Order: sequence, then structure tokens, then C-alpha cells
Amino acid sequence: MAEPIILASASPRRHELLRQIGVDFEAYAPDVDENVQGEPAQVVCALAERKALAALALYPGRVILAADTLVYAKGETLGKPRDGQDALRMLRLLQGDWHEVYSGVCVIDGTADKLRCRADVTRVRFIPMKEQELHAYIASGEPYGKAGAYAVQGLAGQFVCRLEGSSSNVIGLPLHLVRELLQETGIKVL
Repeated sequence: MAEPIILASASPRRHELLRQIGVDFEAYAPDVDENVQGEPAQVVCALAERKALAALALYPGRVILAADTLVYAKGETLGKPRDGQDALRMLRLLQGDWHEVYSGVCVIDGTADKLRCRADVTRVRFIPMKEQELHAYIASGEPYGKAGAYAVQGLAGQFVCRLEGSSSNVIGLPLHLVRELLQETGIKVL
């Protein structure tokens, strides 16, 4: 039996999604510099690659899977909010309009020194929200630690009226892309 892959992420949502498709993995959360400039698809791929390479340094010869997700709205990249005011600013940008969620996925086959990285994008539309709803959502604590200050699989799901693309991408790990990259590496999924 082959060794489990290394998932370079501490995200419980990514862990859950990988378990959902039956991928055997061990988790390691690398600490990398997340300061990258560029177009959203380039940024998420660069960050996923940094995470994967950091994990490979500790787990040479293993298959590494890493991902990064960001929200892009009205020309602005939205990462994780710094505080409640930042979360409020982000949610005001998102409410009543479309935005994009980008995820970069990187798979490194440490035995063959092959690196593959691709990005996925999903369009999401939020309903208009009242100020009291914005404040109540922030008070729930859910926006913290989430790109764009929301979790579509949580309370914020009630604010999403349209979604075009992969729903798992919005959660942080586009499963169709993970499957494709793992299969290219020789790992059977399903």
C-alpha cells in the first residue's frame, strides 16, 4: 500500500473535502510568506506551490498536495480579514453583487520531481444584505480565518443566490481539479 499523500494545509474544510472523495492523507501546515502580487490565478498558484515546496522539504519523496484560495471583488483581492472592521468592509463589497473565488492547487510527485499547479475560478453572487445582518454575521465569528470573510458552507450560505462553477472551490479545494492532478501523478481517486 502506498504512503498517504501529504496535505499541506491545516484547514478543516480541506481535510473534510479530501476525506469526502476517499483520499488517504496526512496533514502538515507549512508556514510560508503569503505576500505575492499579481493576477488572482497567478497568486493562488504561487502560494499553493510555496506551501507544497515547504512540505516537500520535510517529506522528500512523497506526494504533496497544497492549495490556496482568495476572493476577488471589484478589482480587489480579499484575503482573511484582520478584524471585525475589515470583515465588514469585505462583506459590504460582496453584498448585492458578483465576485470570484480563485483556488490554486499544486501537486508535487516527490519521487519523480514533477510539479503540477492549476487554478480554478467560481463566480458567486450575494444577495443585498442589511447592516444588521452584516453585523450579526460578523458577531457569529464565522468570517475570521476565511478568505473574503465568509464560509459558503456555513451561515453565509444564506446570502448566496447564484453560484457558477465548482462549489468545493468556494469552500477552498476544487475537488475536480484535485482529482485530475492526483490522477496525472498516478494516484487513483475513487
